[in-house]
Amino acid sequence: MRQQAVVGPAGAEAYLRWAELPGEGEGVRVFLHGLGASATFDCSEAAAHPALRATGHRSLLVDLLGFGWSDRPADFGYTLEEHADTVAAVLDADGIRGAELVGHSMGGAVALALAARRPELVGALVLAEANLRPGGGAWSRKIAAWPEEEFATRGMAEFTAGESDPGYLATLLADPLAIHRSAVGLVRGISPGLGQVFAEYDGPKAFLVGELSRPYPEEGDAVEAGAHILTVPAAGHPMPVENPDGFARAVAEASVRATAAV
Repeated sequence: MRQQAVVGPAGAEAYLRWAELPGEGEGVRVFLHGLGASATFDCSEAAAHPALRATGHRSLLVDLLGFGWSDRPADFGYTLEEHADTVAAVLDADGIRGAELVGHSMGGAVALALAARRPELVGALVLAEANLRPGGGAWSRKIAAWPEEEFATRGMAEFTAGESDPGYLATLLADPLAIHRSAVGLVRGISPGLGQVFAEYDGPKAFLVGELSRPYPEEGDAVEAGAHILTVPAAGHPMPVENPDGFARAVAEASVRATAAV
C-alpha cells in the first residue's frame, strides 16, 4: 500500500492511499472506483487478471479520499474537481503523464474531471457506466436529497437498511460524510458538463456497459461522443465485482485499441 499527502481546502494534510501492481511496460493504468466503493477492494481481482497483466501496464488502484484505505478528512469538500485534484497529486508525485484511466461509475466522472483540468495526465479514458448526464444517478440523487448532517447521523443506516444486494453492501467502505458530499458533487456535475468533456476528449476512449444494465440510457451518449462500446457479460452496474473476468477482458480490449491508436 502506498500513500500520498494531499492538502485540503483548510490546509490540513490527509493521505490518499492506493495499491500498486507492477508491469513490464511503461504504461500506467489507474483504477477509480464508484460512490461508496473502494478500488483496492472492487478492482483488485480484475487488475491482476492475466489479460490486463499482458498489456504490460503498471496498475494503480486508488481509494479516493473518504473511501477504502484513504483518510476521511471532515474539512474536504469531496467534489468531483477536488477528487480529481488528489488523483493528480498522486500522478504528479510519481512523474506520470498520459495514464490510462479506468473509471467505474463515479470514478468515471472523476476521470472526466481530471481530463478537463489536467489533460496532460490522461492518455486514454475507459469509463464503465460512468455519469455522463447532469443530475447524478438514481443512487446519488437519493443520497444528495438528505441534509448532510441527517445523512451522516441516521441517513446512512436507513439507506443501507433498504439495500437488498449483500454484494453491494460488502463493497460499501466509506465515510458517510464523504458519500453524501460526493453524491452532491455528482448531482452538481462540473462545468463544462461531463458528457461534453467526454465528447471533446480527443484521445482513445471506451465505454463499458454491463449486459444486465441494458437498456442503459447513457450508452447512446457515449456512442455520440465517439467512444468504442464494450459489453461486460453477465454483469450489471457493479461489474468489477460481479464479473471481474469479463470486466478485465473488456478493459484489456480497450487498452489494446488505445495503444494501437497512439
